[in-house]
Amino acid sequence: MVRLTRIYTRGGDKGKTSLGDGRRVAKHDLRVEAYGTVDEANAVLGLARLHSRQDTDADAMLARIQNDLFDLGADLCVPEAEGAVQAALRIVQVQVDRLEGEIDRLNALQAPLDSFILPGGSAAAAHLHLARTVVRRAERLVCQLAESEPVNGLAVMYLNRLSDHLFVLARHFNQQGTTDVLWVAGQNR
Repeated sequence: MVRLTRIYTRGGDKGKTSLGDGRRVAKHDLRVEAYGTVDEANAVLGLARLHSRQDTDADAMLARIQNDLFDLGADLCVPEAEGAVQAALRIVQVQVDRLEGEIDRLNALQAPLDSFILPGGSAAAAHLHLARTVVRRAERLVCQLAESEPVNGLAVMYLNRLSDHLFVLARHFNQQGTTDVLWVAGQNR
């Protein structure tokens, strides 16, 4: 458990922050950008949950995802040491598997997809589409980070599945996809 007794430390006043292993890096370090973007996605999911309370199953999914995103942030803030066994919190396969199971269950109930979907529809769906795009940005940043430093491969998998999950969950909140806002190619030419 984490206990925060002071909210400000002044440690970042000169543009540096500490990673989970104690190393000091610039606040614009790619690793910090990656876990900061995961945090941003979590905040957008908090907004989506304001509109998901009427569906207790979907809201419970989002609550689990928000908790997972804190796990993911913890994973990313502690760099993996090559060949070292660490006690750091890492995303694990069961978290990815849970997302896949929920995606399959939600998707089986939805109208067939005949077009690309424009972000929108219900308030919950619009917020979930926004969260999906932030998750995709986090995924791109984590992939970029993985090109230069060791990163838990399951972190990338989790983000990839999460964006798919948020897509099908948005369709769920658009009456199982029947009220999705569809893209009409070239409509305004």
